[in-house]
Order: sequence, then structure tokens, then C-alpha cells
Amino acid sequence: MSFLDRLRTLLRADAHGVVDALEDQALLLRQHLRDAAAELDRKRALLSGLDAEERDLEAERRRLAGEVRALDEDVALALATGREDLARFTLKRLLPQRRRDRRLETRLAELRRERDELRPVLAEQEAAYAELERRVRGHLARLDQEAAGGSPLLFDDPVVTDEEVEIELLRRRGAEPASTTGDAPPAEGDA
Repeated sequence: MSFLDRLRTLLRADAHGVVDALEDQALLLRQHLRDAAAELDRKRALLSGLDAEERDLEAERRRLAGEVRALDEDVALALATGREDLARFTLKRLLPQRRRDRRLETRLAELRRERDELRPVLAEQEAAYAELERRVRGHLARLDQEAAGGSPLLFDDPVVTDEEVEIELLRRRGAEPASTTGDAPPAEGDA
């Protein structure tokens, strides 16, 4: 085998190694993206479960309130007619219902606190996931281009952010930045 044949074989093997490395990197990126999406789905399901449990507990409290009201009326009636034995009997049924209502109220407060803590975390992570997905898709596109034999892109991050677009719009308009409240500058001709 001549030197040139060996060099050609070596270059082919090296090119296959580069493609394999790019494919491994792409697989890892896709897996990390899937893991992040699965975690978001898990948190959305948890939030949905908390909402459903809250609805169920509120319905149970409404039902229980009706029973407590009826038992209170029965105790009042028994006492009004001088039947303390019936009042005791009814109180034995009433007191556990009141305890159950307090436990339901405590659990509802816990659910609401969990939900109120989870919602902002989920919103923040959804925004971070959207940004991550955008960046991974851009990186995968570059990897695909490199694997296809195209030249690599000259820039590390070809994706333009919303803020960069806003700054460029301001430059082109020659306008001053809008106030921090998000008010847009008045259009020409508005007074």
C-alpha cells in the first residue's frame, strides 16, 4: 500500500470519527432537551393534580358544611324540647364532622401554598426551556450542516435575540428608547 493510499484511508477514518463525534453530541443534546421537557411535563402534571385535589376538597367541604348545619339544627331542636339524650347523640355525630372540616381546611391551605410556590417556578422553567430549545435547535442545525460537509458557520450563535432586534429597530428609527413601562414612542403625526 502506498503512502497516498494510507493517507486517504486515514483521512476517511478521521472524517468518520468526526461525524460520529458530531452525532454523539447531537444525541446528547436531544436527550438533555427531552429530559428537560419531561421534567416540565412532570411539574405541569403535579400542578394539575394539585388543582384537581383542591376542587375535590372544596366540594367535600361544601357537602360537609351542609351536614354540620343540619346536625347543629338537630342539636338546637333537641335542646329546645328538653331532650338532652338526643342532643348528646347528635353532638357525637357533629363533633367528628367539625374535626374533619378543620383537617380539610388545613389540607386546602397546604395545597394552595404548594400551588402558589410551584406556579412561578414552572413559568420560569418554561421560559428557560423555550430558550434552551431555541439554542439547541440552532446548534443541531450547525452540527447537521457540518456533518453534511458544509463549512461551519462563522459565528457561535447565529440566533438573534428579541432584545437585539429591539435595539436594531431603535437604531434604524433613530428614536430614543421607550420608557421602562413598555410604552411605545408616539407614531409620526400623533400629537
